Amino acid sequence: MKRLDSMNPIAVSALYLCAALIPLVKTDPVLACLFASGALLNLLLYCGQKGGHGFSLLLFFGIALLNPLVSHKGVTVLFVMNHNPITLEALLYGVFTGGIVLASLYWFRTYSHLMTSDKLLYLFGALSPKLSLVLSMALRYVPLFGQQIKKVQQAQTACGLYREDNLPDRFRGGMRIFSVMITWALENGITTADSMTARGYGLQKRSRFSLFKWTAGDIVLLCASLLLCVCSLLLLQNHTFTFYPVLHMTSPNPLVTLGYICYTLLILLPAIIHVKEVLRWRCLTSGM
Repeated sequence: MKRLDSMNPIAVSALYLCAALIPLVKTDPVLACLFASGALLNLLLYCGQKGGHGFSLLLFFGIALLNPLVSHKGVTVLFVMNHNPITLEALLYGVFTGGIVLASLYWFRTYSHLMTSDKLLYLFGALSPKLSLVLSMALRYVPLFGQQIKKVQQAQTACGLYREDNLPDRFRGGMRIFSVMITWALENGITTADSMTARGYGLQKRSRFSLFKWTAGDIVLLCASLLLCVCSLLLLQNHTFTFYPVLHMTSPNPLVTLGYICYTLLILLPAIIHVKEVLRWRCLTSGM
């Protein structure tokens, strides 16, 4: 099996969507913990990001603390604030919701790292060429926009038009840069649209070329993702967990345990593929 970033985008998208679907349709803290652990592991393996978690953690604690302030369901009252009871059930449900949101951010951050603009163009090109073009252009122009801002700012600084001595000068300089960037973005958009029209993009009889071909590894990944997803949903369909009015969970059984194992394998598929390729590469280089 190849590296995950070189596999067919349809198989990779199916894997990530299946893994994110199960904890969203099943209210289960165990699934949420597995989802969060797998998302963090994949983020570290594929993106190597040890920092940049400030906003995500802030969002998690915000959701976790906001829910008991706006929802007063539950029977276990921890304390009373402004004549409103703060319940344990509402606090735990806020932690659960915040964990799902945090795990989803980490999970799809890895997905966005793997899915480049050409892969999105391949993925949505057959269904909606216009939508795929918009997505690919948006992903392309986000870094270009930042680079162009730096170029314009440096040029205006060299001409003495952009000063940081006081707030009014900074504001006027920022407005000039904003005006230049709006003009630049519109001109590039018109040029790109004319170029794509000249190439016949969007025509019904236009042929499509793609570098992404289906291989045996892609088919195995797609079938494994769908099979593990279906097995997890079927095995966990009778297992329920409720937060309100009291915490209650149905008694676990071997089928539920097997469902957790299937979902664990599903969420760890990207990590398994990555570790397998790393070990294979080390074995090949050690024999040189």
